[in-house]
Amino acid sequence: MSTFDDRENAFENKFAHDAEMQFKADARRNKLLGLWAAELLGKSGSDAEDYAKEVVKSDFEEAGHEDVYRKVSGDLGNKADEATIRAKMAELMAEAKAQLMDEV
Repeated sequence: MSTFDDRENAFENKFAHDAEMQFKADARRNKLLGLWAAELLGKSGSDAEDYAKEVVKSDFEEAGHEDVYRKVSGDLGNKADEATIRAKMAELMAEAKAQLMDEV
């Protein structure tokens, strides 16, 4: 039975690791998105960093990424349309995952 238990533990550990990495990638993407949006809003320095933190926090309102989209879209108004924001979110997710892989 120990072989079965070892396999079960390995799958559980992999699942936990994958979930943790996805959480980190989401948070990093949200920060990068916040910095991008802050630039469009004319923010820089600590104001841009503070805004990026607000975007990261907005992801905790509900499951999924719609809360982040709504935050950024609402703040940007006519500075960026839906397609632009969603494309940037996808682009920055790939960048966030690449950054995390570089850290490993």
